[in-house]
Amino acid sequence: MNKNTGIAIIVAIVVVVAAVGVYMAYGNQAKPSSSGVTLTETGSTLLYPVFNIWSGNYSANKITTAGTGSGAGISGAIAGTVVIGASDAFMTNTQVSQNPGILNIPILISSQYVSYNLPGLNGKTLNFSGPILAGIYNGSISNWNNSQIAALNPGVAFPSHTIVPVHRSDGSGDTNMFTEFLSKSDSWWNSNVGFGTNVNWPGVSAALTGNGNSGIISQMKSTPYSIGYIATTYQAQIQSAGFGIAALQNQAGKFVTMSQSTVMAAANQYLSQIPSDGRLAIQYAPGNTSYPIVDLEYLIVKQVQPNAATATALVNFLKWAVNSTSGGSQSTYISSLNLSPLPTAVVNQIVTPLINKISS
Repeated sequence: MNKNTGIAIIVAIVVVVAAVGVYMAYGNQAKPSSSGVTLTETGSTLLYPVFNIWSGNYSANKITTAGTGSGAGISGAIAGTVVIGASDAFMTNTQVSQNPGILNIPILISSQYVSYNLPGLNGKTLNFSGPILAGIYNGSISNWNNSQIAALNPGVAFPSHTIVPVHRSDGSGDTNMFTEFLSKSDSWWNSNVGFGTNVNWPGVSAALTGNGNSGIISQMKSTPYSIGYIATTYQAQIQSAGFGIAALQNQAGKFVTMSQSTVMAAANQYLSQIPSDGRLAIQYAPGNTSYPIVDLEYLIVKQVQPNAATATALVNFLKWAVNSTSGGSQSTYISSLNLSPLPTAVVNQIVTPLINKISS
């Protein structure tokens, strides 16, 4: 080997080694990467507990979460101030038409309690119907010893005391759930108030408001003789406060308490009807064993994300969240919060195609 040939070989080796080093350091940058992306979430206080659990167990990306109410979740996702808006209510037709680039992705099945702080009776499961609750919230039923309440609860001695109805002060998917139940079960409420994340509540002098589910619980805890609607994900706080939990009259006229079986009995009446855009109301379902306040939970996201890394991170997280062996595991994450995972058929036919629309 002459001197020039040896130099050439050495140069070639140096070039190869350098090339390998460059590839190892930079070669993967051509691929979309979710590394370093923080997924920001805000919205539904009902979903806030599960997002807290998810964020602590999902290792691929950091997730920040805030319980600000479903209205804030929807508006934040539309404005792009957060990546994920969590909501107990899907976007209205008007919102969809004004924001065609937003996806409503069903993620879980939820439910809601009607609870009361009624001294001496918190240990009893009291019966309430939609029309009775509508009367309480419109002021036409103002005392606990009202004959209509007594008729649903024979043998119960109710106190002669003003009822204090408590409702949300913020834009709330829980309010949407509760008022939709009232609208579907009571014609007066449907004609005069209707339903939504915000409604014009009838003027009831005794009424109080609370921000978020925690605000409702706090207000009721400090106010004996109160009644309110609270997400079932807050069962531990309800029990700690010592509130009673009502049995609610369903469409079939039966009084039903919330359980995994009664929630799924209601949801199964509708799950085969979910349209391709994912938006479906499932309140006040038919069936003898159906619990009447059941809802689909939604993640509101932009179809086109600001960059490939964010799009990849979001897609990966959403697929993790609905997968029955990861975030969608009922035993690991869901059942302790009284939530139900979506059936595999719904995930495969509706949810995954919506997730796959996300791009950059």
